[in-house]
Amino acid sequence: MRKILSINNQVIQAGEKAIVNLNIARLASGTQIDLPIYVYRSINPGPVVLLSGGLHGDEVDGIEIVRRLIDQKVFDKLQKGTVIAIPIMNIYGFLNFSREVPDGKDINRSFPGNSTGSLAARVAHYLTHTVLKEIDFGIDFHTGGANRYNFPQTRFAPNDLKAREIAKAFNAPISLESKLIDKSIRKEAFKMGKSIVVYEGGESMRFDQDVIENGIRGAKKVLNHFEMIEYNRKNTETVHCKNSLWIRAKNSGLFHSLVKSGEQVKNKEIIGKIVDPFGNFLTKIKAPRDGIIIGHSNAPVINQGDALFHLGIIE
Repeated sequence: MRKILSINNQVIQAGEKAIVNLNIARLASGTQIDLPIYVYRSINPGPVVLLSGGLHGDEVDGIEIVRRLIDQKVFDKLQKGTVIAIPIMNIYGFLNFSREVPDGKDINRSFPGNSTGSLAARVAHYLTHTVLKEIDFGIDFHTGGANRYNFPQTRFAPNDLKAREIAKAFNAPISLESKLIDKSIRKEAFKMGKSIVVYEGGESMRFDQDVIENGIRGAKKVLNHFEMIEYNRKNTETVHCKNSLWIRAKNSGLFHSLVKSGEQVKNKEIIGKIVDPFGNFLTKIKAPRDGIIIGHSNAPVINQGDALFHLGIIE
């Protein structure tokens, strides 16, 4: 580990902690938008770990996980290494209760970004060149979007051995091998030789205490695995999924789920139904194969083609 770490030209020495305010932009009202970055450094060398939430501004469970870790002073007495904690990476989306920034673009599809590009590209550029370049690995906290609930799970690139190790240490109820998405923070980090694991859980704009507690425990387990903190919580069973598939609506109507996320289902089992508001038809939704429900839609009214269930294929 470097003895000197610099973020946004602010130097943080070994053994110090600091808050770095990264100026992102200015609102039309003239209000300056700063991105607070919390940095905690041990006097002993070790990995530099990123814990981040709110890359999608409406995913509040991830924001709360990082906030509580800071509030519980988990990083104040690191035995080794450095933690960079960012509760909200997308300040614009958070202020507007939105996944995206005001121009409608997704920051997590804009990496590595561009200093003179769109707003999303500029934010991605700042994060790439001020944060990603400094870390060894990270955990990025997310939730389901568009009325979708995700059962607590980690996602990692199958060919990234470090990410696999982190996901195993995290010990979420479900772990999913998930390919890297172009222009995402995970793929950009991987191209830089760094590993990021995504923790998914809950639904946007809603607090889910079980999801939050799972995320906090998982982060502590990872830091303990790398001998950065003391944490002796015993591991629980993790269901490992090699891949996954979406089960989509064949027609529009009112959606009723007959199973919950986290439940294992059998091939051809009836897991939901779509009904016409006027009682003219009923469509049964069947599982296309054995698996575990890792996410489901909470939307009562759905259209043809909408994602209803996310089915994990158990190894």
